[in-house]
Amino acid sequence: MSTKTKIVVLHMKEMIYTLIFAGLGILLILLLIFMFLPRQKDKTTETMKYIAGVYTSTIQFNDSTIDVQVIVDEEKINSVSLVNLDETVATMYPLMEPAVKNLADQIISKQSTENISYSDENQYTSLVILNAVNDALQKAGA
Repeated sequence: MSTKTKIVVLHMKEMIYTLIFAGLGILLILLLIFMFLPRQKDKTTETMKYIAGVYTSTIQFNDSTIDVQVIVDEEKINSVSLVNLDETVATMYPLMEPAVKNLADQIISKQSTENISYSDENQYTSLVILNAVNDALQKAGA
């Protein structure tokens, strides 16, 4: 059994270059990882759904206009109501006020205009009002 002893000669200059390039490689990999990781969104923009205020949308009925008013704060819908409702319009469209009250209750409880139910009696009136509320909420969107 003869074993030959192997002698490895390491040059200090080559070792230093190797360590520097390995360190730069690791630094480059870390930089790429941090650059392309998805960032978390700011919590203030996540909780803020609307810009607080009073928003209106107009509904045109023959010669008169009715404004649907939506009041929101930064996080929720506070109220939905009709403004500038003439007596003639209220008389000609008697289902307008009950439809708005029904829709307003559902919108405030669900905090959304999706999956809102309405009766067949005031289906078209409710759809017109719901479209106006959607327009007002779109104006209020953050």
